[in-house]
Parts: sequence; C-alpha cells; structure tokens
Amino acid sequence: MSEMRIIKPGLDRRALATQAMQAAAATRAKAKLDQSGPICVYGLCETLGILVRFNNINMEGMYQRGIPPRIHLSARRPLPRRTYNCAHELGHHVFGHGSSIDELREDAKAQPWEDPKEFLADTFAGFILMPIIGLRRAFAVRGWTPKTATPAQIFTVACDFGVGYTTLLTHLSAGVDMLPRSRAAVLGRVSPKALRVEILGALTPEPLIVADHHRAAPTLDAEVDTLILLPPGAKVTGGQLAFERDLPTGRLFRTVKPGIFQATAGDWAVFVRVAPVQKNEPYGYVGLAQYRHLEEDPDE
Repeated sequence: MSEMRIIKPGLDRRALATQAMQAAAATRAKAKLDQSGPICVYGLCETLGILVRFNNINMEGMYQRGIPPRIHLSARRPLPRRTYNCAHELGHHVFGHGSSIDELREDAKAQPWEDPKEFLADTFAGFILMPIIGLRRAFAVRGWTPKTATPAQIFTVACDFGVGYTTLLTHLSAGVDMLPRSRAAVLGRVSPKALRVEILGALTPEPLIVADHHRAAPTLDAEVDTLILLPPGAKVTGGQLAFERDLPTGRLFRTVKPGIFQATAGDWAVFVRVAPVQKNEPYGYVGLAQYRHLEEDPDE
C-alpha cells in the first residue's frame, strides 16, 4: 500500500530544499561524481548498491527497503520520466524513508509536495540530476540564458541532462530560481509534438533526443525507434543507428536495435546506449537496469 500523504501546515519548503540540495551534493561525492555534470542515475544506483528494475506496471515507481535496497520503475513511462522517477526513489533511500509506492503522480489532482517526504524526494531528484552549476554551464557554453531561451533550446539542455522538457522547466523555475514562473508557464504550453516539428521541420510521432557539440554527458541513453539529432557531419559505428537525413542543425538518425556504440563529430564523441522495446506493446525494456542495453535479459 502507498504511504499516507500527511498534510502539514506551515511546511518550510526552503529549508527542505536546502536539505535536498546538500544531500544531492553529498550523494554525488560519495559516488565520486563531480558536482556539475550530467550523470547516469542508474549507474549511480549501482555504485550505491541499489538494484533498479523496470517492470510492466502502471505506476511511477517504488522504493523497497531491504538488503539490497531496490527501486522498481514503470516501463510504461517515457524514458526521461523513468530517469526522474529513479532519482525520486533514490531520494527516498538517501533520506531513510520507508518502502513506498509512488502511483501515477503525473495524473494526481493534488500536489504531493504538502508531504515533506515527497517534497524532499522530488527536490533531491532535481538537484542530483540538474545541479545549478551544471545548468549555468550548459546555457552559458551555448550562449543562451534560461530567461530568453526558446523551447528548442530548453529541450536541448533537457536532453543533455537526460530529463524531460517540463521537468527542466519546473526545476529552473521552482528549484533553482533561474527562470521566472510566468515565463516557465508560457514555455510549458509547448507540446512535445510541437517541439519536434520546430526542431525537425516535420511532424513525427517518435521520441526525439538532441545531442549537440556542447553536450557534456559522455553517454546518451535511448530506446529502439527513437530519433537522435547529432551534430553536423556525425559518424557512427555499429549497426544500431540508421541515417535519416541531414538538417541545418545536425544529422538525424533512428535507433534500430539494442546495443552500445560510439558517435563522433570531429573531436566530439558520445557513447549511445540503446535499450529494446516490447513489440506491439506500449512499454519499453523490462528487466534489471544494468542489462538494459543487451538484446536478452540475463535476469529473466
């Protein structure tokens, strides 16, 4: 059963946010990660001895205390949301919360931030995935600012950190105060479909990931049948990617099978890790996160 959400009046969100930010920094330090760059949250969990598993279940995520501790995530959520949900459940672990199930938070009518545990976990997720120093660098190196960034530019930075467009907007406005909430509300009205049209110049139903020359993350996680916009002139090794077409902003590829391969463009490089999806089913890879790039799951 889910933990009861206890509404506590006068919740000091500023103090809790500071606690979450400090815990995120300490967790990065414990795992010997820098305090600014994008991270792989699944790799972080593995370093901390936490098993992460994707399941065909209709929920957001679940943290299970035990030896070892476990995080269960829904394979029915979009890839960036799974990343955020994993970081959220990791927050429950870091703060010593009991086992809990986060059910359909995206559909909830009531904001769960009145529960200090949920607020801590959500805020921790934001800071562990998107530290303020890293965000400042990501915009500055591209010559952009959050206050004047276009939807496509916000989306590019979100892709760099492996999170969703709306997730980044929320963190920029409510988490690190780098974007006025009024501007975030305007940007938030742009749909994923409209973003893909703006970036690709065509209507397409497939998920899109943008990786430009300034991408700081050394790896890029995707699923089969995802579109990836790489820098102009990019080249790839292996047969996991199929070339689609060249655009003014880069070279567009489509992922076609699971595996790990390298993409390069001059002195720029990234390892792309492609996970399988279930054929004719509305969900992705099911199994342990550490095996998500293999064609067969050794855990099955």
